[in-house]
Amino acid sequence: MASHNIYDDPDFLAGYSSLKRQVHGLDGAPEWPVLRTLLPDMAGRRVVDLGCGFGWFSRWATEHDAASVLGIDISTRMLERARAETTATSVEYRCLDLDVLDLDPRSADVVFSSLALHYVRDLDRLMSTVSAALVLGGSLVFSVEHPILSAPTSQEFESSAQGDRIWPLNNYLVEGERVRNWFVDGVVKQHRAVATYVNTVLDTGLIVDRIVEWGPSADDIEARPELADGLHRPWFLMLRATKPAT
Repeated sequence: MASHNIYDDPDFLAGYSSLKRQVHGLDGAPEWPVLRTLLPDMAGRRVVDLGCGFGWFSRWATEHDAASVLGIDISTRMLERARAETTATSVEYRCLDLDVLDLDPRSADVVFSSLALHYVRDLDRLMSTVSAALVLGGSLVFSVEHPILSAPTSQEFESSAQGDRIWPLNNYLVEGERVRNWFVDGVVKQHRAVATYVNTVLDTGLIVDRIVEWGPSADDIEARPELADGLHRPWFLMLRATKPAT
């Protein structure tokens, strides 16, 4: 079954393109400094960027001396912009659905994904594909919308009787499809518990060596006060895993 592709909807894409992370690239993504620390040195690496979007990370990887970068996305409109803004010949973009993706065995040193895997229906299949594609000692690094954020029926803060800011949490263990209004109606994402993400990676034979539940630092909030609500619940789940060298 093909993945839901909301990113080619003109109204959605217009709203999405206005986000700071799409106007300013990686510098506009507040979690990027932490996510970057999970990555190995790019020099000489063959990199796969799953859900590459406008190509921000793909270009960053080649600017940091990656040998090659394969950026994969389902959105033709996003890839049009990615290709237009990429001059390096070592970067290739392909329009493919992550739910049916195939990669050559041991063809990648690093597989990276930023905020894309929560759209994937068959995560077991994709993680098996990724594990097979990684060389021995290769790295998987990804971020997803944190399950505490994706689970609730209502994604709105509430106030307690004492006036405290409260993030309502329900349906956390009810995994599966979530349909949201985000710029437009009908945006479909897949909710999974933290344990499901971790165990799905472990079941492929990879070793999970770092997990981050990202929220803004004091410096982040000083620079951007609107990020303060991120202290009440994590925004993103980040994970690094390695394919055993033996």
